[in-house]
Amino acid sequence: MDIAYKKRPYRPCVGILLINSNNHIFAGQRIDNHLEAWQMPQGGIDEGEDVTTACFREMKEEIGTDKATILAIHSEWLNYDIPEVLANKLWHRKYRGQTQKWVALRFQGSDADINIGTPIPEFSNWCWVIPEKLPNLAAPFKRKVYEHVLTEFKPYLKQN
Repeated sequence: MDIAYKKRPYRPCVGILLINSNNHIFAGQRIDNHLEAWQMPQGGIDEGEDVTTACFREMKEEIGTDKATILAIHSEWLNYDIPEVLANKLWHRKYRGQTQKWVALRFQGSDADINIGTPIPEFSNWCWVIPEKLPNLAAPFKRKVYEHVLTEFKPYLKQN
């Protein structure tokens, strides 16, 4: 492992736990991933942007809609390291992974409002997933963060 890799900072990012009326969570299959990994929407927080603004911008950019209301914002920043080989291909070798502020939202639209065919697509496919299955669908380096997020936002995932 390159010592310089471990000294890199984390990229500030927002993570989006989008919950539908059946208490299922939005998951998308990354368009650039050769793995069968799925993820929740996420993305960098632009300079001067707050978490809420970044959340709705990223949602619109990645899934074509921002029809949702915020339920809660996680109190902590959660970090994960990206495998060094991948980190060396991303962000001009500037970061070792991401630090994320997670937001739980209730989806207020219909499935027809979701459009992953955005101008710069992130996902090749999408679905609603029951919470218990989500961590195992994610890339291995994201699973602990996903488990933590699901635990933190469990009160919002209760069946009606």
